[in-house]
Amino acid sequence: MSTKNKIELGIGIKKPVRSISGVTPLTVVLAPRKCNHGTCIYCPGGESVPQSYTDKSPAIMRAMKLKYEPYEQVKVRLNVLKLMKHPTDKIEIIILGGTFLQYPRKYKYNFIKKIFDALNGKSSKDLQEAKKINETAEHRCVAMCIENRPDNCTDKDIKEMLEFGATRVEIGVQMPDDKIYKKTNRGHTIQDVVEATERLKNAGFKLGYHIMPGLPGSDKEKDLRLFKKIFQDEKFRPDQLKIYPCQIIKDSPLAKTYKLIGYTPYNEKETKEILIKMMKIIPDYCRVMRMMREFPKEKLIEGTEKLDLRKDIEEEFRNKGLKIREIRMREIGFNKKNLNFDVKIKIIEYPASNGKEYFLEFTNKEDILFGLLRLRIFNKTAIIRELHIYGQALNLGEEGAESQHIGLGKRLMKKAEEIVKKNKCKEIKVISGVGVRKYYKKLGYKLDDEGVYMVKDL
Repeated sequence: MSTKNKIELGIGIKKPVRSISGVTPLTVVLAPRKCNHGTCIYCPGGESVPQSYTDKSPAIMRAMKLKYEPYEQVKVRLNVLKLMKHPTDKIEIIILGGTFLQYPRKYKYNFIKKIFDALNGKSSKDLQEAKKINETAEHRCVAMCIENRPDNCTDKDIKEMLEFGATRVEIGVQMPDDKIYKKTNRGHTIQDVVEATERLKNAGFKLGYHIMPGLPGSDKEKDLRLFKKIFQDEKFRPDQLKIYPCQIIKDSPLAKTYKLIGYTPYNEKETKEILIKMMKIIPDYCRVMRMMREFPKEKLIEGTEKLDLRKDIEEEFRNKGLKIREIRMREIGFNKKNLNFDVKIKIIEYPASNGKEYFLEFTNKEDILFGLLRLRIFNKTAIIRELHIYGQALNLGEEGAESQHIGLGKRLMKKAEEIVKKNKCKEIKVISGVGVRKYYKKLGYKLDDEGVYMVKDL
């Protein structure tokens, strides 16, 4: 078997799940800084480590050793990924820290520039030059995710994130309830979440919510009602979720007060039960990126210890033959047995945040997901917020044996352009990772005057 085919099948790759969804993620951690609003009661960290993290988390430990220097973090991680046999030419940069938009402007731009410089293997005079070099670099940034807060998504904040080359934003929503926000010292309101959601979608970002069941002031019935609201109410409807049940962690305000307020987090049985109910609610267009925070046991005072609870839940669904609509359970990388490659495009249209969303997906008759595209239309503006072909990540230029590099992306783009024409929009925009611009140029798109979107006149 050739090396190419081994990569396609994930053979010889250590922890193949890292790149099984089509790109290779690389995490870069911000230097510690307190949030402007203070500290949420469940949140550890903030002095020697970024808030909401601990000094025993693997990513944080790596960053601490490198003094949170972004250039060194990227270089070291690239070398590790290569040793693990993961492809490193299509990289998704994930910036951890939660409050990046609150850092000084000089720090932010220098941080992003150094990330690109490390990917490029050379220094550049400024961020614009670094991004330009990355379009044809050996290690291309095909996507960038920034963790953020709902109250840091003003037009100015969004302009900055677009300049950085970000394509995905994750915001901490926890549970959409103002009383819970006040009780947990969250520092923002439901209205902040609603407004941030619409602004981010209109800018073309793929949007993720961090959800936290079991918070002080909530219960299982309330959590389920609020979770249903996230998908029933058009003002929300995120593209992705990370579900982190509340735990009591050392060095958090909650660790000092939970006995006084009579708070008890969900135990393992309760956590599993509510996660199963939540998974059954999630629609086709949403992907659960993670379940459970990776807090080390020595930092956990009370709450669920089992970090791989998701594995148990998914096995239970599969053993019972239950159909779960959520993306990750349907994508090809996690469904390789008896694959049927006869695929067709399915389109789901739904209203969200004062616009129309079109969710295009390539599926077979068993509903295995091979690729997807998210198209948003609002006020005669059409923007593609995501194009993603699933399967084991391949190096650029390699032919695919599964779904990567066999033309599915081009077919989804063509269908999206047809929909845009029917909606009488004059042009179509794509929020593109810097390292994917070359791909869209081949499809007739060009970079706009601001250097942000790939655009095509129709």
